[in-house]
Amino acid sequence: MDMDMETLADDTDAALTGDSGGEAERYEAAEAEAELLRDRLRLAVISIATAEGKKAGMTVADPVVACIADLAYKSAEQLAKDAELFAQHAGRKTIKMDDVILTAHRNEHLMGLLWTFSQEVKGKEPASSERKRKKSSKKDERVIDV
Repeated sequence: MDMDMETLADDTDAALTGDSGGEAERYEAAEAEAELLRDRLRLAVISIATAEGKKAGMTVADPVVACIADLAYKSAEQLAKDAELFAQHAGRKTIKMDDVILTAHRNEHLMGLLWTFSQEVKGKEPASSERKRKKSSKKDERVIDV
């Protein structure tokens, strides 16, 4: 009997929201994937924090490790949102390395590391993979060097 009530409640919710189930299923799948990624990142950060503590001959308390993991996740989440906004502001749907570098504008050291990393990545790309570009206008040539 409980099973019938749950099915009826789900059908009622779908009818009230006008959702046939496809959108809700996609949302739930995206949420499940985000939760899995969040958990993997936290586990990686916990592992790194624990290993670094051992290297330094210290024991890091579990609440501190959990706090560091949450901070890393929230920082990555904010960085992703900022990079998305920079790309949208530039009229693009694709996030580029320059957008990521711009997200670090408040942290000069991090910005420098990201810029160096991007130059290394550009250096490793094969020359044949470069796409032909349209000639840039004067407006596009005004780029801020970081």
